[in-house]
Amino acid sequence: MTTSTRGTAAHRHAAPAVLVLEDGRIFRGRAYGAVGVTFGEAVFSTGMTGYQETLTDPSYHRQVVVMTAPHVGNTGVNDEDPESRRIWVAGYVVRDPARVPSNWRSRRSLDDELREQGVVGICGIDTRALTRHLRERGAMRVGIFSGNALPDEGTMLAEVRQAPEMKGADLAAEVATKEAYVVPAVGEKKFTVAAVDLGIKGMTPHRMAERGIEVHVLPATATVEDIYAVNPDGVFFSNGPGDPATADHPVSVMRAVLERGTPLFGICFGNQILGRALGFGTYKLKYGHRGINQPVQDRTTGKVEVTAHNHGFAVDAPLEKVSETPYGRAEVSHVCLNDNVVEGLQLLDRPAFSVQYHPEAAAGPHDAAYLFDRFTSLMSTALEGQRA
Repeated sequence: MTTSTRGTAAHRHAAPAVLVLEDGRIFRGRAYGAVGVTFGEAVFSTGMTGYQETLTDPSYHRQVVVMTAPHVGNTGVNDEDPESRRIWVAGYVVRDPARVPSNWRSRRSLDDELREQGVVGICGIDTRALTRHLRERGAMRVGIFSGNALPDEGTMLAEVRQAPEMKGADLAAEVATKEAYVVPAVGEKKFTVAAVDLGIKGMTPHRMAERGIEVHVLPATATVEDIYAVNPDGVFFSNGPGDPATADHPVSVMRAVLERGTPLFGICFGNQILGRALGFGTYKLKYGHRGINQPVQDRTTGKVEVTAHNHGFAVDAPLEKVSETPYGRAEVSHVCLNDNVVEGLQLLDRPAFSVQYHPEAAAGPHDAAYLFDRFTSLMSTALEGQRA
């Protein structure tokens, strides 16, 4: 099945481009960003803003992101908002690219930035139809082909079906820092945290630093000895890409941290790793949660938060009962109100908790910022207990 649109005026003269899904559906448009070929998992993001933070989120490694907002690029690209050192998406799909960026912070256009970083994209297609297709059929492999000499449809489809799947992909070490670094506390230093980088966003250690935390960001390959060499008051496991079923090393490290009873906080991939460390399974969602408008209930307070998400896997834990684990009792602390997916875990007998979403909230919303305060409270209580 083929869907064609003319594209926007600014890109009608760009090279032709074709998006091919692994189930055979094809969309034809025009090149946006770099011209070439790319493959990945097709996913959609429901955020109406914050595209620069989305593009630079390492959790999107090997994914082709479809923007559901129809008009993208109107605020351009600046040098302040990136969440990491580069764009990580494998490809980018928009309906109507901005002809001219208009924002006082803009330094260059989104089109130019994608081209500069070699990110192959497509514009001028019906992204609403594509999103509906992914919601019905699920996230799947996809290829974007652009240029003046495109292969035939059969060849393109065969290449898409040869691309690696996200299930079983071990990707955290590919996006994490290779060398440890320190983000100093803002103002008076109150705590030291060892943060295991599995694909961390830059705003996360910044949110901790704002609370007087000196953050030692460690590679994904960090050992228990590496973590405790910084004498941490707490340990943090970050977001990241790939299948949590492959994360055996981070799971074993987290279990060692739980054994010691050090306050522990995890987000996204870190939540899935805590789930595995406690003995729960993980599974791939049909099309995942991605965007900055996902409703989540904090079951410990009853409060409903609008939250930022980017995950295609989830923890398989019972919603309605307290579970016994090797580290004491555990319960589901947060749940997605759209589909009852587990969005948070907490131990009742040790200082450890996690959430499946992004409380650092770049580019928003900020409903969940209190989770960093909850982490500092755990560390304060632990320090008071040591002094007693």
